[in-house]
Amino acid sequence: MFHHIHPYPPFIPENATKLIVGTLPPPRFTTGELKEGDVDFCYGSRDGQLWLILDKIFGLDLKFETTAEAIKQREHFLIKRGIGICDMVASARREKIDASDIGMLEVELRDLVAVLQLNPKIDTLLFTGGNSKNGPEYFFRRKLKEYNISLKLVTNKVPRIHTFQLPENGRTVKTVSLIAPSGAANRAVGSLSAYKKMKDKFPEKTTIDFRVEQYRPFF
Repeated sequence: MFHHIHPYPPFIPENATKLIVGTLPPPRFTTGELKEGDVDFCYGSRDGQLWLILDKIFGLDLKFETTAEAIKQREHFLIKRGIGICDMVASARREKIDASDIGMLEVELRDLVAVLQLNPKIDTLLFTGGNSKNGPEYFFRRKLKEYNISLKLVTNKVPRIHTFQLPENGRTVKTVSLIAPSGAANRAVGSLSAYKKMKDKFPEKTTIDFRVEQYRPFF
């Protein structure tokens, strides 16, 4: 089986108040066999949409290429905005070498609770996916059980929002489960009534435009 190891350590600026939380980048980021247009950084896949969405929200004029400059642009943005990235999965095994969350086996999780206790300014987790099996919220809930912590629902409307309290000091942290910034999640976007309303009113708008408006208030 392929040992899919996360290629990047957490990127958490000292001023971080928000943390983007996903699972794992595609296997080619572990093996170093990047494609043209990939950026050698968190969420750097040319097939992913997170940086495209953030580029549209903030007008960043990002480069989408395998260069040091493209990495520096992203690091500068995260530091300036006080946003960190710490995916849930340290490593997993795969029978089929692809990027699907559902295909992950023997998953080793990062201890995000410990990470939060080491970074006292973080008050919001931004999950790039929901509570479906092997999604970031799903794995985070699994880690919380080890601490006997549960999420408290704030709103069940997409994006779903929860809160929880850290065991060490009772600090309250909010979680926001965004629709995944991937092409695979487009079907889920298309089924949402809010997306259908947007398309009725603005036929030219796309699933990326919908995510831009969903992500904007939380970034």
